[in-house]
Amino acid sequence: MNMPDLPDRLESVEMLVTMDKIRLYADIVDDYNPIHVDPEFAADSPMGGIIAHGTMSLALVWQSLRASLPADVVQRAHVEIRFVKPVRINDRLTSKAARDGKGWRIEVVNQENVTVIQGHASIT
Repeated sequence: MNMPDLPDRLESVEMLVTMDKIRLYADIVDDYNPIHVDPEFAADSPMGGIIAHGTMSLALVWQSLRASLPADVVQRAHVEIRFVKPVRINDRLTSKAARDGKGWRIEVVNQENVTVIQGHASIT
């Protein structure tokens, strides 16, 4: 299978995290863990408040891949990530990805440029 020319950087994708988006995401994935949806429970937890679902933030990486590559190439993408920091309500997230020879170093950062997800994407 021919590999198309791959871009040096993937398109950035942004998202503002709101409680409404967290609740909608909980509905979609049927994950109502109180750390995500119950402000009183979350406030008393070690997290000290509501945090967004990790996979909600990870979706930005896949959106970035889809915005940058043909669909047949995205289908062969392999992504390995690590959740670094929790994502809070009102965080503005941005996906970033730069080529590293074997694919792309990927990260999702918040409005303070603090990395919340880091990892690697490659095409198999």
